[in-house]
Amino acid sequence: MAADMRKKWGKVGVLFGGRSAEREISLMSGAGVLKALQSKGIDAHAFDPAERDLAQLAGEKFDRVFIALHGRYGEDGTMQGALEQLGIPYTGSGVMAAAIAMDKVYTKLIWLMHDLPTPKYALIGASTVLVDVSQKLGLPLIVKPPHEGSSIGITKVSASAELRNAVDIAAQFDDAVLAEEFIQGREFTVAVLGQGESARALSIVEIIAPSGNYDYQHKYFTDDTQYLCPAPLDEDVAAEMKRIAVDAYRSLGCEGWGRVDVLLRASDNRQFLLEINISPGMTSHSLVPMAARAAGISYEDLCVEILQSARLKMAKGKGQ
Repeated sequence: MAADMRKKWGKVGVLFGGRSAEREISLMSGAGVLKALQSKGIDAHAFDPAERDLAQLAGEKFDRVFIALHGRYGEDGTMQGALEQLGIPYTGSGVMAAAIAMDKVYTKLIWLMHDLPTPKYALIGASTVLVDVSQKLGLPLIVKPPHEGSSIGITKVSASAELRNAVDIAAQFDDAVLAEEFIQGREFTVAVLGQGESARALSIVEIIAPSGNYDYQHKYFTDDTQYLCPAPLDEDVAAEMKRIAVDAYRSLGCEGWGRVDVLLRASDNRQFLLEINISPGMTSHSLVPMAARAAGISYEDLCVEILQSARLKMAKGKGQ
């Protein structure tokens, strides 16, 4: 059996760790994926791009790789581009989709072009008058670095006097700063597998964090956050949430897998797309494995399904 799996999949690299601010989470995700693939008899090997260079990656002669990197240098199109150059098939979205999905501003622009709902926003630069931002978006509002994930650098601002400090915090992680309308309501996430017309949403997860604060600590290191899966939603509301999540995923050209975060406003039950993650967490607290379990897919089988989607996205351009 093990020999058959090695013949089918060849030598598989699991890329995790990396140099982003989300390295700690990526190490946990990658360790889980590596163990899962090995338990299926797949010849899987760890590779940390922060400790080894691209020449060493090429030298490993991987037949395909599973990207379990989070954040910059792994989820933003850079690693995807390197793998295209090396001719190594990889999981998840291609260069363009990864780059766009990593940028929350460009993601919003594309969603708005497709008439998909997302909270109002403003970009904050050196010359921005902060009081104008609070007047445009109202209070409270959210301030975040637009190229980070895992709630890194995010602040909820309840008064105009707090805005400058929130901007300074976000600016530690990014050259740009994004301010966003605060949506009071319930928070959900929708895992999506596949690509194009075959893309499908898994069970919706509702996230109930202490005091509504789903921050880095509550995401990964405490048991205080509640996760309801399948989420307790009216059937029509759930169907609409899955539809807009899949549409959001397709609109960016995503493939393989991803996770779309959605807010449901308490005042009118209107849904808003918050952001998309094209290399979601695979830790013990992570939400894609949770949604998969609710759909009858084990963690190990989920990893194999994602691995099966690995391919070169720009292969058609070879030799032209």
